[in-house]
Amino acid sequence: MASRDYVNRRLHSFLGLFPIGLFLIVHLTVNYYATQGPNAFNTAANVMEHLPFVRFLEIVLIYLPLLFHAIYGIYIAFQAKYNVNHYGYFRNWMFLLQRFTGLYLVIFLAWHIWETHIAYLLHLKELDFNMMADILDNPGMLIFYIVGVIAAVFHFSNGLWAFLVHWGIIVTPRAQRVTTYFTVVVFILLAYVGVRAVFAFV
Repeated sequence: MASRDYVNRRLHSFLGLFPIGLFLIVHLTVNYYATQGPNAFNTAANVMEHLPFVRFLEIVLIYLPLLFHAIYGIYIAFQAKYNVNHYGYFRNWMFLLQRFTGLYLVIFLAWHIWETHIAYLLHLKELDFNMMADILDNPGMLIFYIVGVIAAVFHFSNGLWAFLVHWGIIVTPRAQRVTTYFTVVVFILLAYVGVRAVFAFV
């Protein structure tokens, strides 16, 4: 049982970075084209939607890894023991926020995928600039999406640090400290890209 849990945690960590984390970066980059206007975003989104074998790639490289990562992540979140009340160290807070943002993202991504991609596949909406503009015209949805983007970027950035530690890539306290600074920079840059893209649709 312990061996299976070890493998599942390693797989969960790996999938969070490859391919889910990489897709997050690509997705934020495509969304950032909205800052250049509707035509730029529509062109970028159209290129992504017409990649060869796009549906197969979505299922194998996005949805299946995301499904495993989400389900096992929920298990980890509810199995974890939180001690920030007694030990308010930085890493304890990061551990707590990693779990909380993960749970938020399960709700956010389920809604986002349904509201955009599933609606597009069912021919309920056109996947373009106007779709996102209509969604974000609602102040509640705007806040929901901003928090979702920030949560996703934090979860990825902090998860990157955890991946490097758990896989034995950074071992010494100094290396872990330097990597913390690096992941903070990653978080700030991706959060800027993601949030600015959201406001570009408003």
